[in-house]
Amino acid sequence: MTERSPAPGGLALVEALVNTLDIESGADALDTPEGRERLGIAADETDRARTLRESLRATLLAHAGHPPHREVAPLGALLAEAPLLVTVDAADGSAALAPADGRSLHARVAAAVAEALVAGTWIRLKACEAADCHWAYYDRSPAGRGRWCSMQVCGARAKMRRYRAKEV
Repeated sequence: MTERSPAPGGLALVEALVNTLDIESGADALDTPEGRERLGIAADETDRARTLRESLRATLLAHAGHPPHREVAPLGALLAEAPLLVTVDAADGSAALAPADGRSLHARVAAAVAEALVAGTWIRLKACEAADCHWAYYDRSPAGRGRWCSMQVCGARAKMRRYRAKEV
């Protein structure tokens, strides 16, 4: 919806996947070969990617303190299908989780979530409170209490609705 700097590390993949659907217009980037290519998924993986996307959106809404927008497959169950391996860098001994099967979207998302859990950034990836938006964004506010993807768009609309409701 708005121009924000992308989420850090692997969370940028999660954010990009959730934001493939513009709820307000109905445009779905997963409907296009270019949109699927940006995420590295094949056409026959589109339905699984959509299921994962909506489970992620529901989780990001929960991060922001909002109920899910609709019933979705549990994210934990989807990510449990994605095997990860521990990799260790021989030079410095650092360890990381990597997709065991290489390129599947589910495994890449699982690795990104695991990385974010370790870094403590997972909870800051949220979905906009606006029902016609639910765009994913990384909350960089000091207190971590952001509610909208953009104060200039969704935040302003919400404030204007509250103001007009008071006038009636």
